[in-house]
Amino acid sequence: MTRPPEQSGPLHDVAVVDSLGADLRAAGFTTDAVSDLLGADADAAFARGVWWPALRATDRAPRDREALAVLVRLLLLGADEPRARVDTAFPTSGADALVANGVLATTARGTLRAALDIRPHGDGQRDLVVVSDLDSALRDGAVRRDHVLGIGGASVSLARAVVRNPVERALDLGTGCGIQALHLDAHCADIVATDTNERALTLAAATARLNGMSWDLRCGSLFEPVDGERFDLIVSNPPFVVGAGARDYIYRDSGVVGDGLCATLIRQVGAHLEPGGTAHVMANWIVREGGDWRERVSGWLADTGLHAWVVQREFADPVSYVSLWTSDAGEPPEQAARRGGEWLDWFAEEGIAGIGMGMIAVRAPRAGEQRPPDCVLEEITAADEVVTGVEVDAFFARREYLHRTTDEDLLGARLSTAPVFLDEQSLPGPDGWQVVGAAVRRPGGPGAVIGVDEVSRALFAGCRGEVPLGTLIELLAAHHGVDADALATAALPVVREAIGRGIVYQAR
Repeated sequence: MTRPPEQSGPLHDVAVVDSLGADLRAAGFTTDAVSDLLGADADAAFARGVWWPALRATDRAPRDREALAVLVRLLLLGADEPRARVDTAFPTSGADALVANGVLATTARGTLRAALDIRPHGDGQRDLVVVSDLDSALRDGAVRRDHVLGIGGASVSLARAVVRNPVERALDLGTGCGIQALHLDAHCADIVATDTNERALTLAAATARLNGMSWDLRCGSLFEPVDGERFDLIVSNPPFVVGAGARDYIYRDSGVVGDGLCATLIRQVGAHLEPGGTAHVMANWIVREGGDWRERVSGWLADTGLHAWVVQREFADPVSYVSLWTSDAGEPPEQAARRGGEWLDWFAEEGIAGIGMGMIAVRAPRAGEQRPPDCVLEEITAADEVVTGVEVDAFFARREYLHRTTDEDLLGARLSTAPVFLDEQSLPGPDGWQVVGAAVRRPGGPGAVIGVDEVSRALFAGCRGEVPLGTLIELLAAHHGVDADALATAALPVVREAIGRGIVYQAR
């Protein structure tokens, strides 16, 4: 069941949460309605962080959408509003109750402004609402130590990467405002959500109730709150920021030196997965001078027995990394400069060249499965190569197929080539353009590209699900005047790599 909010602090009164939800629904506080109210240009500008067109649009809202306009100005744009307008927009809850429950605050001028971030969120099928703390752009000075982060780039990336197959039990480790649990609710029967931050659990409880959901909310670090329990699916956007071990802000700082929290999480997660279960973890890892990030993260996975796909999406040098997190907290310049300098000094002492940032997806072996752990670590940074839940699930399925399919079986299989592009690189020469390189690429597939030569490009073109692979190789061998067995020996590793990247697949 959902953990009841504390008797003090934000949204501690369940009746106020319910009346707030009624007012939000009555005003039509959804992503589509807000976009429609602002108009395409102002909405696009707001998405880029330019707010004044949105303020202008809400000033001109028609009377039948005045309540929605007030909600947008208060909750999304950080504007002050007269109490009379607030009471009109919140007829069920009322301004006084919202102030008493930490949703709104009274300014020195007697107007009201938001004290919490409450915003609409859509998952493609449902209109949802998320409650968090105001980010640094909407508040004076640094955020609270127990600041509860709202919807951000990392949380969106994680939600997009989670496999959405229906399961019984799911764990959201480090739930924060509850954004991952919101998405899990669509395909998981039971959800346990944990956090070390009591304020986060209070706001997550409000998020759950506003959306008519019920989660088992527990306080504690890592897997302590679920000791001895197993889950079909685990997701985690933990406080992964790499530092000297201070805990200045709970949402980002684990209190563990370096990347130790992420290492511990990965080493322990297998003990809490059901056979065949999947876990998705957002993580940062140290990259030392002259070191390879793959060796570091593969060390976390060693002896876990888990299959894994690790994708490094970004690499940040120390200055960029520290600047990102000091600005994120909204600290005054002098404080940020002092903290940032100490942080950089620690990086230098540790010989840290930068920080890798990415996603770790692991899958526990199925019951009775005998194959050894299969771990792939790669760097995929292109903006159009997004790691999605569909791609993660397909990745693990392809790796399992490759393990159970012998070369003899593969030669007898009818293969098809997915919709792909052939990209060629050419240089001008005495006889015109000369091809110096070529690759087959599956659009949108993360890491879904493979270099090809004249033979392999012809082989992939011939994979239409009509004849066995061995027959295609024999035809190509005859055409090029080479030994068929030798060509098969050379072609099979290329075909296996293409299957692993979703470029070629076995036809039904």
